[in-house]
Amino acid sequence: MNKSLGAELKDWIISIVIAVVLALFIRHFIVELYLVDGPSMQPTLLSHERLVVNKFIYHFRTPKKGEILVFQYPRDPSRDFIKRVIAVPGDTIEIKDGHVFVNNQLQNEPFILSQTRGDYPLTTIPDGHIFVMGDNRNNSEDSRFPDVGFVPFDLIKGKAVLVFWPLSNLHTLP
Repeated sequence: MNKSLGAELKDWIISIVIAVVLALFIRHFIVELYLVDGPSMQPTLLSHERLVVNKFIYHFRTPKKGEILVFQYPRDPSRDFIKRVIAVPGDTIEIKDGHVFVNNQLQNEPFILSQTRGDYPLTTIPDGHIFVMGDNRNNSEDSRFPDVGFVPFDLIKGKAVLVFWPLSNLHTLP
């Protein structure tokens, strides 16, 4: 009986170790869960919603315009920001009279909360960086501000793919 109990205990320990290693691998390399904190992405994302973030996608390709992603705040890498990609390397961006222009094309942005206040001079996005903005443009600390600026690829943590909590708000993201 003791031999059987010992074998069963060993099986349980091995199973638990494998589960922990898999969980850590998945969290570190595949997906991670994030909490939206603040109003900067309203109406698309609400404060206190929980997201699934795909952490491996940008190892195979670069971010695309319109994607929502999580990145480390450049001034304090212990903080994460979530914003929408507006322009990618080589694009030009300009904000004038409340309208966003990428490559001299007025952007159709039905997802923003209200028209963008302020202007931003015509600027080219450098290689290895993206320009991000919150959907709640007038309440978002984003690439328009020097403390965020152009976000380097190496600070990007992943692409937001799913709102899973609260369940009543369950939906995928673009």
